[in-house]
Amino acid sequence: MSFDTKLFRSAFGCFPTGVTVVTAVGPRKEIIGITASSFSSVSLDPPMVLFSLNRKAHSLPAFLSSQHFAVNVLHQDQDRISNQFAKALGQKWEGVDYITWSSGCPILKDALASFECKIRHTYQGGDHVILVGEVLRIIAAPQGDPLLFFRGEYRRIAPKELPQEDLE
Repeated sequence: MSFDTKLFRSAFGCFPTGVTVVTAVGPRKEIIGITASSFSSVSLDPPMVLFSLNRKAHSLPAFLSSQHFAVNVLHQDQDRISNQFAKALGQKWEGVDYITWSSGCPILKDALASFECKIRHTYQGGDHVILVGEVLRIIAAPQGDPLLFFRGEYRRIAPKELPQEDLE
């Protein structure tokens, strides 16, 4: 029995995800970054998160050689940045403001939240590698809405509607 990969992708497209840019410092001290929606919390004690990266990704060796990574959660107006980092090669950092913390990983200015992590584990996950990091430092905006990805498109959270009795 063959497995329908198109159906698998389509079904997973029904699960909305946030959009992140994961960054690190490569072996030649170059900064690297990728767009990823495969980001999840793993543990509260110790605080750990994960993301996965395709084993064919150009940046995989650089991520694996690094001791740290940072995850930057994008807000709803950062689709341009998501598209910029989704490309395999090119000028990903052009026009992108960032700072660095102790690990040197770029922390995107204006991200909704950022997590600086030390790599603790890597696992083979089929055609992806799963990187698990212990969170060393966090920053989160007090307000704002995330950039979402659903059925192959960016989406936004709809404004909360007021109950009718509040409008009268």
